[in-house]
Amino acid sequence: MTAGPVMLGLGLLATAVQAQEMAQETTAVEVPAVKPAQEEAPPLPDNPQDAPIITDDDFNAALPPIEATTAPPAEPTPEATPDTLPEVTATDDPELDAPLPALEGYDVQPNQMAATEEALPEIRYVTVVDGLHDIHLNDEFKPLSALMNGKGKAANVAQVRARATEDEALILRLLKSQGYYDGTVTTSLAQPSEAGGPVQAHIVVTPGPAYHFGLIMADAQPTLPPDLIRNALPLQPGEQIIATHVLAAEANVSVVLQQSGYPFVKVGERDILLDGAKLTGDYTLKVDTGHRARFGGFKSDGKEAFSADHVAALTRFEKGDLYDNRKVDDLREALVSTGLFRSVAVEPVATGIFAADGSEYVDLLVHQQRGPYRTIAGEFGYNTGEGVTATASWQNRNKFPPEGALIITAALGTQEQGLTTTFRRSNAKKRDRTFQLSSALTHNIYDSYEAYTFNVAGSVARVSTPLWQKVWTWSYGFDLAASREATDGVVNFSDAADNYYIAALPTKLAYDRSDSLLNPATGYRASAEVTPLISLSGGGASIRTVFDASYYYPMGNKAVIAARSRLGVIYGGELDKIPPSRRLYAGGGGSVRGYSYQQLGPHDATGTATGGLSLFEASVEYRYRMGDIGIVPFIDIGQSYASTTPSFSDLRVGFGIGARLYTNFGPIRIDVATPVNRDKSNGEPQIALYVGIGQAF
Repeated sequence: MTAGPVMLGLGLLATAVQAQEMAQETTAVEVPAVKPAQEEAPPLPDNPQDAPIITDDDFNAALPPIEATTAPPAEPTPEATPDTLPEVTATDDPELDAPLPALEGYDVQPNQMAATEEALPEIRYVTVVDGLHDIHLNDEFKPLSALMNGKGKAANVAQVRARATEDEALILRLLKSQGYYDGTVTTSLAQPSEAGGPVQAHIVVTPGPAYHFGLIMADAQPTLPPDLIRNALPLQPGEQIIATHVLAAEANVSVVLQQSGYPFVKVGERDILLDGAKLTGDYTLKVDTGHRARFGGFKSDGKEAFSADHVAALTRFEKGDLYDNRKVDDLREALVSTGLFRSVAVEPVATGIFAADGSEYVDLLVHQQRGPYRTIAGEFGYNTGEGVTATASWQNRNKFPPEGALIITAALGTQEQGLTTTFRRSNAKKRDRTFQLSSALTHNIYDSYEAYTFNVAGSVARVSTPLWQKVWTWSYGFDLAASREATDGVVNFSDAADNYYIAALPTKLAYDRSDSLLNPATGYRASAEVTPLISLSGGGASIRTVFDASYYYPMGNKAVIAARSRLGVIYGGELDKIPPSRRLYAGGGGSVRGYSYQQLGPHDATGTATGGLSLFEASVEYRYRMGDIGIVPFIDIGQSYASTTPSFSDLRVGFGIGARLYTNFGPIRIDVATPVNRDKSNGEPQIALYVGIGQAF
């Protein structure tokens, strides 16, 4: 037997003896005596070191019976059980018996001392960065730096070290974004040289050499033309690998392919294989082009303002044209400009139908959510000589779908009253074409004439709107009018008025290269309006022609010089045979400011302006803007003449200054002007005031 088992036997024996002694102390059972080992002991082995101290049988016999050691324990007494809790008894203290107060009663003010300690940083530090200036990354690093954003204050040095670690990772990312893939960054913290001084966080950047593009490839299906993707990827071999350039190039691939017949293109992951020996990176871009596509039909869903058939009238492409995402965006803008939608979106949908060249037809699905159709609007203005002008209108923009609007307009001013009913069909069978039919009953009373007029007019036009400004606009139509007019004023109206019955064919062509409809700052405009007029009451025929031109020249970011001119001529017909409301007048807020409305030109014996057969006007403004406020000094000249051609003599001049309040719907205009060569005999005012919306021209 080895030494190990001997030790184990000794341990077990000691345990048995202890157990026996414990049993004797806690029980009254008598344990039989153990027989002497000599009587029953087996013969000793040849090697005395292997002889056991006690046999297993003798050891087991020496143990007391199990039943003798399992007597029930005695009942513990309170004194013998220290864990027993004392019984709680009621007290006579009323504060202890009172219920706990509500939570609202506690003082929940923060610990002012703790808050003060947290607010005050324990240390100050300064940040020094070397190595970023030469590679022009300082400006990108500073706003993102944890150390810089800490403003030189920290709770302890550990916090400064943590911020420095963040900045190390940041700088490594910035280096790689500029092609410095082998750059290193080290940071050290220097204790202050004097007590209370700042800790110095010193970051040293070693950019290493910059990597440049090697091969540039695209992993994609064949395209038409074959080099479409490569030409759309504006990256060149030898160019430094800069992350922003790569992202912009990949975005350009998606844009160009969607403009070139691939609506379902997906730009995948890039792969740049770096060569440390050559300091180059071979670039590969995965592109899933999808099928080449052509425009098919139209579908619509949602709460529709009009059907998919009318959507086709708004397009600038034909079925079978190669797909171009720019034309889809143009269609979406045209839908928005109708003003009929709360929200609208257009997306291509594959049809599985292929053309002979292998391209797939795609339908355009229009997601519509129509908005409110009814609108109530109002406008207010004031001009010296024209008085107060106030108009209110109600319209239902889709009363007669698609895009058939009913508009009722009422005017109530000091010199103009009227009621007009208009039916307007926008995008009538064609994009940007508007058909309009209206009837109006009006009463105008000016210093130059008074007129009661009823007319019916219709037109077909292509016009600009604030949402959709067009370069070329035009209109043509008819105007049938019956009016009773006089130039002798209200007092003699019943005796001096004449009846006029006319038929006119107004036509207008305009060209607009300005940058804004209501507030132009650059560009120019020109228009010509020709209106043949026939008097059905024996006045003969005439042609009324008016030319307008304006030019806008920016002077920096805040100022604009604006100039305009107007030339008008009426050929054929005598002045007294033409209705006063159809003659040419000068003076007023949209003409020569400083003079009353329509008061320049020929006058009769009573001093009443009669209007003329020709007209000339010109204006110059200096528009200076400061935020939402503008100041506009201006000068106007003009005159109307009884002759069929303007003589440019006796030109009247007005000058003044205006204020502009710029809003999101256009500038509000306030102009104050005075005439230079005022004619007191004609009652011309010394000061004239004009208020309206939009610039004067």
